[in-house]
Amino acid sequence: MLNTLKQPKEKIIKYNPEMIFENFDPREDKILRIIDNDGNVLDKELMPDLDDETIIKAYKSMFFARTADEMAVSYQRQGRMYTYPPINGQEAIQVAAGLLIRENDWLAPAFRELAIMLAKKVTLKEIFLYYMGNEQGSKFEFANHVLPICVPIGSQLLHATGIGYSIKYQKKDEVVFGFIGDGGTSEGDFSEALNFAGVWQVPVIFTIQNNQYAISVPVQKQTKSVNLAVKSIAFGLPGIKVDGNDFFAMYSAYKEAYDYARAGNGAVLIEALTYRKGAHTTSDDPSKYRTKEEEMEWDKTDPLKRLKKYMDKNEIWKENEEELIEKYKLEIDKQFSEAETATYPLSDIFDYMYTEMPEILKKQKADFELFQTWKENRK
Repeated sequence: MLNTLKQPKEKIIKYNPEMIFENFDPREDKILRIIDNDGNVLDKELMPDLDDETIIKAYKSMFFARTADEMAVSYQRQGRMYTYPPINGQEAIQVAAGLLIRENDWLAPAFRELAIMLAKKVTLKEIFLYYMGNEQGSKFEFANHVLPICVPIGSQLLHATGIGYSIKYQKKDEVVFGFIGDGGTSEGDFSEALNFAGVWQVPVIFTIQNNQYAISVPVQKQTKSVNLAVKSIAFGLPGIKVDGNDFFAMYSAYKEAYDYARAGNGAVLIEALTYRKGAHTTSDDPSKYRTKEEEMEWDKTDPLKRLKKYMDKNEIWKENEEELIEKYKLEIDKQFSEAETATYPLSDIFDYMYTEMPEILKKQKADFELFQTWKENRK
């Protein structure tokens, strides 16, 4: 399996920053990559125009998201939170998008979009509440134009296209960001959303986070296409394959896609080639379907390590990372504690689904009451 999933040696070419999509034709399996695994710039002409302050901000956002993600897994393992989908390894994609997305732009997430949800001002407390089964976790008090976490695979892209149609109809200056995994591209909703996005020429940026596995099914068993970005061709959309663990490549692709969509040209499809370093969710055991050797090989491409190496080489990182992580942990633990001590009536969960509660729900409600009692006794 390791041989089939190893990163291919794609041809790296120079490009005109205004014509990325034209020069990286997905039919030829070209990939946009700007820095290598050691943080070296492959070609200075490829670098986006970002100042040191913005690069440091991006790294801190990635670092915070990873720290929060690791702590979320720990909370779940302690029995303090329900099933959770780790984002570890995919931070560069969402932080790059987060630098561009504005308050009035829309986000249609799946369920592994922690970093960009934070960029849209969803709080960690709300995210923790959601994974505790508290409906207040979808309220998003400070976030504008963010749809709730979407667990049904692919349906969020139909919502994104519909919102895009509304934006175009009302002549608003807004862009929609929709996210899906590689496995989700096998769902009919994916094709339907892209088809109508192409027909209507709506301002939507579709991102496929190709993390190599739809739970245990590798991407090679999802499609016979040369890549996932090439699926854009059939729907009349610009498409591009990008090194999803390269922050600079992701930013450059998003910048052009954003300008293209915002100018009224229509939708765009981005395949972000990445790797899910953790489990699909905390209910999953990835050791059942992939090897340690494969994980070690992909670890060389880690987005945080690569960006940190770039910053070290260019002497733009001067902070103590150990102090930073302790600061982040205090903030994350504070928001988790607020979520954990939040109260909500059991009626919100159990009482409004049926006229007469069936026996199975009565049992679940009783079990939940016991769980709540256990939590109270732990304090």
